Amino acid sequence: MYMNRDILKQIIIDQKEMYLDNPLISRDYNLEENVNYCFVGIRRTGKSYMMYQQIHNLMNDGISSSQIVYVNFEDERLLEIGVDDLNTILEIGIEFSGSKGKPYLFLDEIQNVDGWEKFVRRVADMKYRINITGSNSKMLSKEIASTLGGRFMIVNVFPYSFKEYLSANHIENIMLAQIGTKKRADIVSQYEQYVTYGAFPELVDIKNKRPFLNNIYQTVYLQDIITRNKITNDFAVRLILKKIAESVTKALSFNRLTNIVKSAGISIGKQTVINYVGYMLDSYLIFSLQNYAAKLVEKETSPKYYFMDTGLLGLMLLDYKTAQLENLVAVELIRRYGFENVYFFENNIEVDFYIPSENLAIQVSMQVLDDVDTLERETRAFVKLNQFIPDTKCLLVTNSEETKLNCDGIKIDVVPIWKWLLD
Repeated sequence: MYMNRDILKQIIIDQKEMYLDNPLISRDYNLEENVNYCFVGIRRTGKSYMMYQQIHNLMNDGISSSQIVYVNFEDERLLEIGVDDLNTILEIGIEFSGSKGKPYLFLDEIQNVDGWEKFVRRVADMKYRINITGSNSKMLSKEIASTLGGRFMIVNVFPYSFKEYLSANHIENIMLAQIGTKKRADIVSQYEQYVTYGAFPELVDIKNKRPFLNNIYQTVYLQDIITRNKITNDFAVRLILKKIAESVTKALSFNRLTNIVKSAGISIGKQTVINYVGYMLDSYLIFSLQNYAAKLVEKETSPKYYFMDTGLLGLMLLDYKTAQLENLVAVELIRRYGFENVYFFENNIEVDFYIPSENLAIQVSMQVLDDVDTLERETRAFVKLNQFIPDTKCLLVTNSEETKLNCDGIKIDVVPIWKWLLD
């Protein structure tokens, strides 16, 4: 059953206000002209604003607003839309463009339309400029990637980096070697807000941040995990999420998760637990890192899990400062190096993060210089790792401490988190 063409046309007209009236939130992503982009990431992380930015750039280059076709598929009037209606949207765009040229398509949260990928590929093959967003990692599955066939550049959109966060709070042009006492104090103060409440772009101008964060969490939880996957046992999902939050700094196996849920009196199979965790990963609420030293099966079944935003992690824990610190380092590493290039290392030694392409090992600790036992544990791990992988660069990220150490000939840089984030 097709949607009414006039209703679709009215929705497109109504939604122009979304990109014309919304203030632009500038992001630190280098986007090229004449490239089709697929922006993916957790909800409210700024994917739509990436599109708005593209649209404004086109209009500044002289493209008429009548050639811009933006559709947000979260609109409740589009709940019944099917893949056949997507072609009607293209036809409406051609009609609006008239003699000015081809329309430019911007399709927001396109994953809500089953079968969208074949339409998108066809339009790209017809040499239309088309940008899409989605908040489900299944958009990047091998099957869909094969269908799109390299016609799109994939951009993972994360919550604000610390540099972006400072810029949004009007602290810019930071030269680490020239930071005075006052500016340093301002930066450290902003960092405390950044790590505690997270970095969703809209959060910057909101004073009562926790309710806003909770609203994001509930939307992702209910819409992207429970409703989308037709889950009836939502208590089991909540319990799994809670345990993942409590275990952020440790590897966590599916067997252990299954036993935890069963111990709460819930009858559940291991495969169901695996499915539920998969849905959480699909929604970008969490992500996983594998053990670089493990065998293939262990890599898949006993990863570490982290939340995509430290504010969301803070909602789920009472004592969360240490967990948030390590979680923040994990997010920054995948931002810099990509999901597939960041690991932890566990093989009779425990190293929080290892990046093979950089031969870089990172330990994370709130403080080490006044705690002999912690300092010994963290530095000995670096020494042992160098026995496995010689010449590994060693970095110890702390809450506020800074120095250089030498342990058995291994040089270790101790850096405060705020400075590392800006490096």
